[in-house]
Amino acid sequence: MSASFDTIVIGTGPAGEAAAARLHSGGQRIAVIEAELIGGECAYWACIPSKTLLRAPEARTEADRAQGVTDPSLDWADLRAYRDYMIRHLDDSAQVSGYQDQGITVVKGQAAFTGPRTVTAAGREMSADNIIIATGSQPRIPLIKGLADVPVWTNREATTLTDIPERALVIGGSAVGVELSTFLARFGTQVTLVQSAGRLLDREDPRVGELAAAHLTEAGITLHTSRTARSARREGDDTLVTLDDGSEVRVDVIIIGAGRRPRTADLNLERTGITVDDRGAIPIDASCRAGDGLWAIGDVTAVMPFTHVGMYQARIAADTILGRHRTATYDGIPRVVFGVPEIAAAGLTAAAATAAGHDVITTELDLADSIARPYTFEKQPRGTLGLVADRTEQRLLGAYAVAPLASEWIHQASLAIRARIPLTVLRDQAAQFPTYSEAYLAALEALPQ
Repeated sequence: MSASFDTIVIGTGPAGEAAAARLHSGGQRIAVIEAELIGGECAYWACIPSKTLLRAPEARTEADRAQGVTDPSLDWADLRAYRDYMIRHLDDSAQVSGYQDQGITVVKGQAAFTGPRTVTAAGREMSADNIIIATGSQPRIPLIKGLADVPVWTNREATTLTDIPERALVIGGSAVGVELSTFLARFGTQVTLVQSAGRLLDREDPRVGELAAAHLTEAGITLHTSRTARSARREGDDTLVTLDDGSEVRVDVIIIGAGRRPRTADLNLERTGITVDDRGAIPIDASCRAGDGLWAIGDVTAVMPFTHVGMYQARIAADTILGRHRTATYDGIPRVVFGVPEIAAAGLTAAAATAAGHDVITTELDLADSIARPYTFEKQPRGTLGLVADRTEQRLLGAYAVAPLASEWIHQASLAIRARIPLTVLRDQAAQFPTYSEAYLAALEALPQ
């Protein structure tokens, strides 16, 4: 027997949950299928645990830099217990019952398409007018000789760790690598970070990678850029990793943070007419439609694979299914790495803006030289704000900030980029004194005319 629904959502990470909730509120009969835990990667092994783990060393560093504070100590056992509470002890039973109480059908198992609008999971066959694929992504494991024979963590093992390792090699200099390196180093781990690109955070402006590298080095992290790990082997109780320049690093564990790939392999997408691209991602149109009655949202699309983008796409797809046609635009979407200090960006880099044909002007501001807030926040004030604008169109195209609380005040730039607010209007805004947001006025006034 086949059960029929208005919409089936495959995958219940933040994107899938947002879509299911919106469609259910719109009066639809909904089924969700989840192969692991409702809440997905973000709730249990990524965003939530990583930011929880980072907060204590961030506060400890802030205390070091704040005038009049007696240094607090880090308590790993207490933080570990709170982390376990935040990830619900890897138990989603309350989420399952919560859905069921709302009248949403929950099926735990691997979904596989049997036709364009039919799927099976846990021995059940289901059909729907619309099926949303929100299966997320999984770590990309680099080819390293001997990797299978040594202790290796992905983000899952790293964010659910029980004990802090003495030595760790982190592979990858993007958000995962920077955040895990920061957390571990601040808890006393001897961290070596290996990045194949010539700089950290290589999709951002080169200056962002330079600033990030300086702060990681300050935290005691050893950086190797333009390097890859070639092989790994056990030597007694140690893992010996050989890099491509012949140097060796002796560690206790290797942590993989070398990117992610869409999770599409087990869905039997050939039964739907969907053809994934060379990354394994599902192509979508501006409304997140992947085919007739088929939709894809979140990391599985490889379109700016961030939790907040997946939730945005969920709103786009759900509203369109409900008859309120919407199209997505990704201008000004914020990008944040929760380092110490935080690293945030929005919009285009100067290189991307130039490649797109803009009349590019840029400026960079040292916050301690320009506004009061850094001095009231810490005794060794720091922070950088960079802006990218179009001289002819007189609007903001991009921004980056490496500074305390940057994850919060980057949204001012994000909105300005998205709404195409004229520079004259931005310069006329009066920001609260003293705040980091005041830096925008100083930077805007420094832009070349």
